[in-house]
Amino acid sequence: MLEEEYQARRVLPHHLRKRVPAEAPFEYVVRDAVEADLPHIREIYNYYVTNSTVTFESKPTTLWYWRRKYHEIRKAGAPFVVAASPTSGQVLGYALVAPWSTKTGYKYTVENSIYLGPAATGKGLGRVLLGALVEKARAAGLREMIAVIADQGAEGSIAIHKKLGFKEVGRMAHVGFKFDRWLGTVTMQKSLKK
Repeated sequence: MLEEEYQARRVLPHHLRKRVPAEAPFEYVVRDAVEADLPHIREIYNYYVTNSTVTFESKPTTLWYWRRKYHEIRKAGAPFVVAASPTSGQVLGYALVAPWSTKTGYKYTVENSIYLGPAATGKGLGRVLLGALVEKARAAGLREMIAVIADQGAEGSIAIHKKLGFKEVGRMAHVGFKFDRWLGTVTMQKSLKK
């Protein structure tokens, strides 16, 4: 067919076109983690262990590991929250704090961890979880929160921490090794005192 013979196809009027269903809104509830969430939390974390450098861990974690960690956090009275789908209950992401150091003088300083399921990234959930974690840590009487973030592949995490008032307090180069390359860290800190 020659170009001058081509005629545009007729377009159906709007009322005769097939309706495209609207995408369901991204919904979640933030709540305290419960033991039944641990298999989902392990799955989320292990995704990053095997596919990214945001954690320097190289071996997938076990459910036993997560149960021990969960009970240690609960015993310390520290926050551990999840974001879950209100319809299915599926855990979309989690955030927790752990002691910065086992030395007693550091008992009011914690390190945060935030991980989102791959389908939940880019929707603002990381900021929501970090905000909830900060408020719960403050209510628990904690004083300082530290974030140790990979210096490669975690730009989103650094940006979220900055938006919530964390300040960069240090960098260390070549302290981790994963996927046949050396990696560094960015350390950020936020004071929780009012």
